[in-house]
Amino acid sequence: MKIVFRWYGFDDKITLENIRQIPVIDGIVTAIYNTPVGEVWNFDSLKKLVDFCGKNNLDCKVIESVPVHEDIKLGAESAKYYIENYKKNLRILGELGFNCVCYNFMPVFDWLRSDLKFNLPDGSNALAYRHEDVLNLDPNVSDLSLPGWDSSYNKEELHLLLEKYKSITEEKLWANLYTFLKEIIPVAIESGINMAIHPDDPPWGLFGLPRIITGARAIKKLFSLIDHPANGLTFCTGSFGASKENDLFEIIKIAKGRIHFAHLRNVKRSREFDFCETAHPSKCGDIDMYAVLNALLKSGFDGYVRPDHGRMIWGESGRGGYGLYDRALGASYIYGLYEAITKGGCND
Repeated sequence: MKIVFRWYGFDDKITLENIRQIPVIDGIVTAIYNTPVGEVWNFDSLKKLVDFCGKNNLDCKVIESVPVHEDIKLGAESAKYYIENYKKNLRILGELGFNCVCYNFMPVFDWLRSDLKFNLPDGSNALAYRHEDVLNLDPNVSDLSLPGWDSSYNKEELHLLLEKYKSITEEKLWANLYTFLKEIIPVAIESGINMAIHPDDPPWGLFGLPRIITGARAIKKLFSLIDHPANGLTFCTGSFGASKENDLFEIIKIAKGRIHFAHLRNVKRSREFDFCETAHPSKCGDIDMYAVLNALLKSGFDGYVRPDHGRMIWGESGRGGYGLYDRALGASYIYGLYEAITKGGCND
């Protein structure tokens, strides 16, 4: 198991010098952020990232993420063009030594929160989701601004996109995912890359849009589409754990041998669809982090793990969920659990 840390490239105010001082970090998770979704990434720009990480004694093997163009999710005629570009990106990544790609298939909105600075009792702040607040926003009649989604769409573009999705049922979205996977998984295999789909966050439908990667049943269906280990999962405790209906241990069993990347964070649920993110330790939320990591290791997991969505603590400010200090604490906590499990023989 390797503990990695997400870094947003040269524009990230958190530097690799900062990150390499976290003693348990083995590598970096990054991506190209200045290329339009669906277009081919620049080889030299990627190589510059890889080389810079290497100079800082940090591996660079995981990409998070190569975004999937909306036309692919919609099954539009132009999807063929964007799928071909996706294949080109995978070949470039393989050539540079990347072996894991995290991606998602969420329509329009990526991860969604209603609050980026929810005050916790200890004086820190974290990401939170209040379902009523989100439902009170209607993207069809008003400007919409929510933490976590791609705000590059203007009002007209967003409304047009939502109109297109009115004809997309869950079944159609599954069919479009299959069309995508049957094209890109062979290229991923040839390139030495494991694809690791990220669950929908939160794992339920919003604004009438279908969401399909939501729990155990969905993961079974995903694996049945393309029965190969390269068609794998990013196991995110916070995304799956936002719903009390999800049994994380059942998902680990179903995904045995197909979990290539794990995002470990804790959440505290309140009402059925409300939750806030917390510090990583088990006592801080509803997820038994020790038991989850123990189950992962017992299943044979030996992939990449990163601390996910830290709080803002000690006066730090910056990108919501991606400060330095609490993610550093989270990484150290995860490594402590790992060492206790593997050296203590507790994963029998």
